[in-house]
Amino acid sequence: MEAAARRRQHPGAAGGAAAQPGASFLQARHSAVKADEAAGTAPFHLDLWFYFTLQNWILDFGRPIAMLVFPLEWFPLNKPSVGDYFHMAYNIITPFLLLKLMERSPRTLPRAMIYLSIITFVMGASIHLVGDSVNHRLLFSGYQHHLSVRENPIIRNLKPETLIDSFELLYYYDEYLGHSMWYIPFFLILFMYFSGCFTPTESSMPGVALLLVVPSGLYYWYLVTEGQIFILFIFTFFAMLALVLHQKRKCLFLDSNGLFLFYSFALTLLLVALWVAWLWNDPVLRKKYPGVIYVPEPWAFYTLHVSSRH
Repeated sequence: MEAAARRRQHPGAAGGAAAQPGASFLQARHSAVKADEAAGTAPFHLDLWFYFTLQNWILDFGRPIAMLVFPLEWFPLNKPSVGDYFHMAYNIITPFLLLKLMERSPRTLPRAMIYLSIITFVMGASIHLVGDSVNHRLLFSGYQHHLSVRENPIIRNLKPETLIDSFELLYYYDEYLGHSMWYIPFFLILFMYFSGCFTPTESSMPGVALLLVVPSGLYYWYLVTEGQIFILFIFTFFAMLALVLHQKRKCLFLDSNGLFLFYSFALTLLLVALWVAWLWNDPVLRKKYPGVIYVPEPWAFYTLHVSSRH
């Protein structure tokens, strides 16, 4: 009777005891669902990869083309060109897409490293914006990209000669400092994302991802050759390859997003090899790129073999 009285005084005690197994079951089920999600492959980020590829082609590759296509009267030489506005849009949209890509990474990435990389990327791309703007505007004055700054006809006779040093400084900001601060953090961000694209189950790319590999790889070919960053690219690619082999020993495999990035870089390497083999015996380009690594720029090829015929 005393036990019955205690149950009447504390009716929630028995109910709480009965509820504990149910709560434990729900917690276990929730943990199992989270484990399944962690073990599963991340969905292919079609929206981000499509926007990323599209804006790369329009705002980066299409930038110098737009400067040549649009009438000069619309964008005078003492004002920003249409390509400069393309570059400004690229400097805003690309960091945004990279941040969104990092947010979707299956693995938690170091935020401080991401933020510093994005800040450096924006600064480098902005430095390049100024230098590249002036260098491409010089094309309308007869500047030839396949020649060095001092060998250009419109530069070598400048007086005083210190002006030539100023143009070489501009070229340094454009082709060396700007490119380094732009591309090093860019590839670092892609590699950090790639490092989180491994799962215990083997994955395959959807058909639409295979279609995107071609324009993506072709754009990176342009980036590597025009940006003169073959060493940075090949280092990144072999680091990715080494990571794939290392993770394979742990029975971890690339998901669809990692495969897309890896296949895009593999196609880029093939295209660069074909490009170099095609222009291997070009004497003029060989003179401009005398180093051990010979990777001519597409715009140098254009001013030498295409525009000179018109």
